[in-house]
Amino acid sequence: MPEPSLTIPDAPAGASVSVALCTHNGMPHIVEQLSSILHQSVLPTQLVVSDDASSDGTIATIREQVARFRAERPNVPFELIVLENTPPLGVTANFEQAIRACTGDLIVLSDQDDVWREQRLERIVEQFAAAPELTLLHGDARLVDAAGEPLGELLSEGIGFTTDEQAAVHGGRAFEVLLRRNVVTGATTAFRRSLVERSVPFPASWVHDEWLAIVASIEGRVDFLSEPLVDYRQHGSNQIGAGSPGLRELWGRLQEPRNERNERLLARATALAARFVEPNASAEVVEHVQQKLRHEQARSALPRVRLLRLWPVLREWLSGRYGRYGRAKYDVVRDLVQPAEP
Repeated sequence: MPEPSLTIPDAPAGASVSVALCTHNGMPHIVEQLSSILHQSVLPTQLVVSDDASSDGTIATIREQVARFRAERPNVPFELIVLENTPPLGVTANFEQAIRACTGDLIVLSDQDDVWREQRLERIVEQFAAAPELTLLHGDARLVDAAGEPLGELLSEGIGFTTDEQAAVHGGRAFEVLLRRNVVTGATTAFRRSLVERSVPFPASWVHDEWLAIVASIEGRVDFLSEPLVDYRQHGSNQIGAGSPGLRELWGRLQEPRNERNERLLARATALAARFVEPNASAEVVEHVQQKLRHEQARSALPRVRLLRLWPVLREWLSGRYGRYGRAKYDVVRDLVQPAEP
């Protein structure tokens, strides 16, 4: 895989920090989350809230809590921007709107229902100050239940982010990892504002954190902070959650029709290939995104009848693309076993 071209400029050591917080009916947990943001050892200079048609008092509560913070800390420079969407934009477009409104040197993403450790922003600023080439930083998190009780598992364990993958990311090979699968969770992510102009508009086929990460891996450098600085809440209302799947869940995935998932993967590969073309990207990057597209095209074109998939799956395996552009053993089993809708 190509080494990333470090084209995104650095931010100063005393970087201003914007928090992009997206909400939708967040009353059960928004007070706890916002309190954790406003009691950081290094405070943000701006909070951008983009709300998707809340009807439960979320925005009024945020305004009240920020007003109390300003009264307690009148000499602390702090800007609140509230954007209210009716009708709702959806998670990816909502985050894009929030991110576009941020003016800080560093942008830190926030869900509405997590809790930050007190040193989270301090550690983020330290990491970016120490590595001028760093473009995007994502981290680990402690998985907790709806009541905030630990589930005994880290986010990295829940998504199967292996030590080999972590070593590749640390070694500047995040592009190689992210072409196979996403390992970046938005609730743990921070990046330089200069990444925004490289990333927008976000393709509809991608989730915001996945798109920011793959662009950062091409345009700059991505790294992983193993220190869990977020309590990542898991509950029935998560739009995107985490956690190790059990055998029953794994078996259930193999019984699901493959059409929708493969169409989504193909749409993502198509959008990536359309965005990164020469001369805007290196020949190596273009070749890899084109090969990723061919891989997803081949998978999407597999016959409906399982027995007829054996040769095309074997051919794709022998090409090496299952290993370079996917999770080989999982994807091969999926492609051979999952049913297809008529």
